[in-house]
Amino acid sequence: MNKKQLQSEQTKKRVADAARALFVNKGYKATSIEDIVEATGSSKGNIYYHFKSKEGLFLYLLDEWERDWEQSWLQRESKYSTTVEKLYGFAEQLVLEDLNHPLTKAADEFFNNNEEKANDVEERIDELVSGHLKFNQKLLQQGIDSGEFRDIDVEKLAVVLEGLILGLGQMLRKKKSDDAIAIYRTAIEMLLVGIVKPTV
Repeated sequence: MNKKQLQSEQTKKRVADAARALFVNKGYKATSIEDIVEATGSSKGNIYYHFKSKEGLFLYLLDEWERDWEQSWLQRESKYSTTVEKLYGFAEQLVLEDLNHPLTKAADEFFNNNEEKANDVEERIDELVSGHLKFNQKLLQQGIDSGEFRDIDVEKLAVVLEGLILGLGQMLRKKKSDDAIAIYRTAIEMLLVGIVKPTV
């Protein structure tokens, strides 16, 4: 990486860090590009050069969050010997790292914002959702391959699992972590009743 590229990456990181703090403190809607300009000392043009839009900047922060989450999951996953245990571990990580994440409130605002989004933003959101569904499919397929789950349509069940996760996330925002984990565990138990292969 040459000096110019290094400076560009440093600027991008500085803008992203300042914007993250603003989104956490003010929320998504209340944070303007002007706020980010003021917090960073960067010009509006410079911010748009790196991120194209406020939405693009927020998606960049969501990508960072996703990468951190996946890294944390990879470190935890090896602790679980069965897919059933992985599902419970997955639910626990969702509570500990998503419900309590500083950007959760801003992310709710972002995704529930009814204003029309640019095509590239919509495409990026679709990619995020698709990534979640692929993760769910892979996890469920492991259960089938190991003989823990009966043969099911993993694509459909991945959507059900994602809907369950999103719905619980909305319902449990103000619950204590222990209570939220208990409710997620109950939801996973209910899901498993329908897919666990009966033992003879």
